[in-house]
Amino acid sequence: MPTVLRWAKFAVAAALAVTALVYLDLVLRARSAYLEGERFLEWHRDPEAKKSHFEAEFQRESRRLDAEKSAGRLSEPEFLQRMELERFRRDEAVAESSVKYAYHWYKTAVELFSPPESRWVRLSREKMALTKDLWKQELDRRKIPYEEYMLE
Repeated sequence: MPTVLRWAKFAVAAALAVTALVYLDLVLRARSAYLEGERFLEWHRDPEAKKSHFEAEFQRESRRLDAEKSAGRLSEPEFLQRMELERFRRDEAVAESSVKYAYHWYKTAVELFSPPESRWVRLSREKMALTKDLWKQELDRRKIPYEEYMLE
């Protein structure tokens, strides 16, 4: 009988540990999604910071491609093609709507990482309404037609 009791205690402890780890994982993922939303919302307020970020990424990637070309792993035509692709990626990232991405990161925190109703989920839920309104205003300003279902 003592062996059965010991195993039962172990099983309960293991179940509690797994539950705690799952809870912690969900809270940390919600926090990460919230912080990504905050980053994109900040870029909406300060487009130059967004441009600087993606320019720095472009410079980092172009140095890497340059090193590959110098080492002989890339031919000249392939190098030029990959550089053009990196320019395209940079330009598209800068042109994309920051507020759209902020909304979707907040939505991710709310829909994928709750329950539990953590601090980050509550903050994301509050910011979702704000960013969705900002996104609609941006679409209206650009005269881009949309239906409500398209924003989900």
